Formats: sequence, structure tokens, C-alpha cells
Amino acid sequence: MTPAVHSQPGSGARFDWGLTGAAELGRVCAVLVVVDVLSFTTAVEVAVARGMRVHPFPWGEQAADYAVRVGAVAAVGRRQADADHPWSLSPAALRSAPFAADLVLPSPNGSAISAAASATGRPVVAACLRNARAVGGWLRHHGYGATDAPVGVVAAGERWPDGTLRPSVEDQLGAASVLDALSDVPGGLSVEAAMALAALASTPDVPAAVRGCVSGRELIEGGFAGDVEIAVQREVSSVVPVLRQGVFSAG
Repeated sequence: MTPAVHSQPGSGARFDWGLTGAAELGRVCAVLVVVDVLSFTTAVEVAVARGMRVHPFPWGEQAADYAVRVGAVAAVGRRQADADHPWSLSPAALRSAPFAADLVLPSPNGSAISAAASATGRPVVAACLRNARAVGGWLRHHGYGATDAPVGVVAAGERWPDGTLRPSVEDQLGAASVLDALSDVPGGLSVEAAMALAALASTPDVPAAVRGCVSGRELIEGGFAGDVEIAVQREVSSVVPVLRQGVFSAG
């Protein structure tokens, strides 16, 4: 059994990493915020801003079958998108793709975490650099952040080839941007949350850091610089995607 201290008790805003961290905070927090800047939660913000309903789904071939069952279109990997199927995990592609009322959006990290977190029945919010302040305002407006209604902020991170978690610069900075908007909640920040916020405070140019980190360079060198440029735009959106009953829509 996981020790109770791992859930960072006694604080109103808490921070952890990946699927395991989300499961731990999901046991005790009133709401979870998932951050996957490159690119799941950025893609969710872009799609929901267009009025789409986004169904998170773990990465895998079953996404297409699930989309058929729920009457949605299924997004594919960036490199699999084409003129006949333009919906993908790419925020740039989602901006220009035809409108789809319902979109199944699989990813190995943020989408998988969101899908698992939805099983708790608690609200799950998708945050990125574009809407971090709006997410913080929404959480405060709904009374989250006290010790009896704590917020759990989860940085999705990336995966090493062996499947283990690789903490990522972009998700730490995205999560810290949400925590910055929650820094004076009644329950205060956990030590883990405060340390994440300290990383943001010591980063003078967040967009440059995201462009230059491993994840950003990987996408840029792979031909998807447009996705990175959309993701590094800070506080340009008031959209707060909230996952209820398995679907992200505007909160």
C-alpha cells in the first residue's frame, strides 16, 4: 500500500508526474489537472476552442474501433495524417482540419492519463501554456485549492524506449504555470508544487526553453515546428477543457 504521505496531505495544490502520480493524487484530490504541452493538452485546447468534443484514449489501434462506437472520428499519429484523414495529435493540423463534432484523440501520455483519471469520477482539466491562467481562474472560481478540496496538477512527461517515465521540461513549465495561478489558494502549495513553481521562476524565456528542450527539438527536427510554436504561446486562450463522462468540452 502506498504511504499516505505520497499524496502530499495538508496542501491545497499538489504536483506529481505521470500515470502513477495521477493515480496517487486522484485518490485524494477533488480535481485533477493534466499537462501534456507537446502535445496532447495543447491539441485538446485547440480542438475544444473550435467547439469539438474530445474523447481521450490510450495510444493503440483500438482507438479507431472506439471512435466508431461513439460516433466520432479518430485522430492518428502526426505522420499518418493525410488529405483523407487530416485529424491527428498535431495542434497545427487540428486548427486546419475539417470540423468534427466528436474527436477521439489518443496519445501515450496525456491522453492515457486523462482516460484513466476519468474513472475516478472527479473533474479532469486539460491545461497547457496557452490556457494555464484561465485554468487557474476556473479552479479558484469553483472553490478548489482548500485542504478539503485540493487540486492535483499532473505533468504527463514522456517515455523512454523501455516505457519508463522521462520527466520533461515543457510539462514541468506548463504545470508550474498552472500552479503559479494557484500560488495563493487557501491550502497553499505542497513542497513538490513549490519546487515546480521555482523552476518556472528561474526560466527567463519559457518559449525558448520549450523550443530548446529535448521534446521541442525532436518535433522541430521532425518537421513539426508549427506544433511547437502553437504550444509555446502563453496565456492566449480562455478555454478550459473539462473532462466529464469521458469527454473534454468547454468548462
